[in-house]
Amino acid sequence: MEKERSALHDVIENIERVVVGKREEIELSLTALLAKGHVLLEDVPGVGKTMMVRAIARSVGAEFKRIQFTPDLLPSDVSGISIYNQKTQSFEFRPGPVMSNVVLADEINRTSPKTQSALLEALEEGSVTIDGQTRTLEDPFFVMATQNPIEYGGTYPLPEAQLDRFLFKLKMGYPSYDQELEVLKRVEQKHPIEALEEVLSLEEILKMQEDVTSVYVDDAVKQYIISIVNETRTHRDVQLGVSPRGSISLMKAAQAFAYLKGRDYVIPDDVKHLSPVTLSHRVILRSDMQVVEKDGEDVIRDVLSTLRVPLTKKEAVQ
Repeated sequence: MEKERSALHDVIENIERVVVGKREEIELSLTALLAKGHVLLEDVPGVGKTMMVRAIARSVGAEFKRIQFTPDLLPSDVSGISIYNQKTQSFEFRPGPVMSNVVLADEINRTSPKTQSALLEALEEGSVTIDGQTRTLEDPFFVMATQNPIEYGGTYPLPEAQLDRFLFKLKMGYPSYDQELEVLKRVEQKHPIEALEEVLSLEEILKMQEDVTSVYVDDAVKQYIISIVNETRTHRDVQLGVSPRGSISLMKAAQAFAYLKGRDYVIPDDVKHLSPVTLSHRVILRSDMQVVEKDGEDVIRDVLSTLRVPLTKKEAVQ
């Protein structure tokens, strides 16, 4: 595990050459990649969302494609289209940008719900169906979608079914004074993204994704996950709680996070640390909660504060 942890540490440091002061967000993004999940980045424009996705793709030698979502974007612009070739008198498939290793779905909530739904099959099944034919996407397949806060004009709220397909929902936030000064120094003459080199190969990432599934999850940790999820279903501020897909996502995220930290087993603190970013976008609050400006993350932190963190067998031995 030490060799893999060192390699992942090198990836994080490589990305930090471009993205300043966002180590936790970088770690969580790599956790999602290792868990074969996808990330939704929500924040105001210009805080480095797009640059982080590009830096991840370059660091792992992945094919990178960007989809700029606009109100007039069609589903075929995302998944691809079959075009009739008069010379060969046959239809030829032209793949869309979603058929890549790392896909940036930029400003996903600026397009119509119909086009947003074109991503659903790709996010969940790792495939796209075009003209009745299902085409499997090449592994690894990793989507990082960015969206502007819904208060911004020209945005469409993502449907619950699509939100549930994202492993994490993250926020970048503004940099501190010193961090922003460092950004200016780095881009003064040439943007550091242009000099970024590959640290890990796609084959190594695929091997790590396979190894993550072998990370041990104690029954006490599984019960802790179920307790958290069950509490969201009965919470006074929640209209609709976390689904079983959320339970599975939290467990797989915890496995990947433990692997990133160099462990071959999950501890309850992994679950506690990941619960807000894994579950907050999966709960639907009562409508009157908007008045008091409460969100899903507040509910998850409230739930975590009421539950006792269990002790696993490995921790008891140590």
